[in-house]
Amino acid sequence: MQSFDERSPLRDLREKVVKGERISETEALQLFESKDINALGAMAELARRRKVGNRASYIINRYINYSNYCILSCQFCSFARKKRDADGFQFTIDEIVEKAREALRIGITELHIVGGLHPSLPFDYYTDMLKALRSLDGRLQLKAFTAIEILHLAWLAKKSVAQTLRCLKDAGLDSLTGGGAEIFRKEVRSAIAKGKESAEEYLEVHRAWHGMGGRSTCTMLFGHVESLADRVDHLRQLRELQDQTHGFVGFVPLPYHPENNKIPVRHAPTGFDTLRTIAVSRIYLDNFDHVTAYWVGMGLKLAQVALSYGADDLHGTILEEHIFHMAGSKTPQLQTEAAMVKAIRESGRTPVQRNTFYEPLKNWDTSAQAEAAGPEARSGVLESNLATG
Repeated sequence: MQSFDERSPLRDLREKVVKGERISETEALQLFESKDINALGAMAELARRRKVGNRASYIINRYINYSNYCILSCQFCSFARKKRDADGFQFTIDEIVEKAREALRIGITELHIVGGLHPSLPFDYYTDMLKALRSLDGRLQLKAFTAIEILHLAWLAKKSVAQTLRCLKDAGLDSLTGGGAEIFRKEVRSAIAKGKESAEEYLEVHRAWHGMGGRSTCTMLFGHVESLADRVDHLRQLRELQDQTHGFVGFVPLPYHPENNKIPVRHAPTGFDTLRTIAVSRIYLDNFDHVTAYWVGMGLKLAQVALSYGADDLHGTILEEHIFHMAGSKTPQLQTEAAMVKAIRESGRTPVQRNTFYEPLKNWDTSAQAEAAGPEARSGVLESNLATG
């Protein structure tokens, strides 16, 4: 374990972490400003072990972006298209069901579904989509829609946010996604996503969902025009809502990709910045059980390192991701289960397959059947199906 010199400015903060005491916004900013990445990692590891012990998780899931047509023009977004654009797309419900059916054959437990704010799709497209997917397999968990999509659907349906969420829940929605949080500070939000929902609206959608027993994740897009203080302010607002609702199952920090958009940022966040953001998030968000290292945004190798800097989850197999890749991400479109199990084991953690709510489905080091079959067997089926489908 990292040793702390008596003169280290982080020594007192480490003692608070050891005791399980909450740190303040001022102290979180002090952590962000520290250059001692190993000390940050050691502190984050104390907080992580208190939450999850030695386990690290992943999920076997599939992404479906039903359309990239969007009425908004967020400056940071490389995904959205207008109807006039040649590379816009929109899937029918039958096409989405077929994608889900193919993915079920390789063992997914979750569909992650988001899209742009489509200018003309009716509200029943979304409820019918959920119903059709639910009918495929009652065990399949449907994680769908960002807060801004919920606001858009409420406008389409001419219903309140709570009424809209209830309709979606009745149609089969299991969990909201955490996308769209970006950075909460108004000035930053106006610079990168003018016209998008406010921080208050984002939080209110999740508050309403939590109020009806729903669970969700939340995110932070970092490494663009925000300051370190803006990151702390963002984390503060998430922690405050979690104190009230306890409805967030995990936090997913997302490193910004600067290609193909209108924000004048030359370089993506460095490995140092990514690791310190994950570490500070783990230390500060003391009421969150899980912090995910999103391999799509940072690459599997750095995500593996992040498992020693406070993260306890690598996200999922994904199969087909558009949003980060249209923004310039060079990571693969998918990860095999074998690759994630291997990355977790190499980091000294116990691999655990989880569901949408971070609940364990299989512990690879205690399941005799899993050890006998090996993750490579299922991953080979996955790769074969993708090659032919």
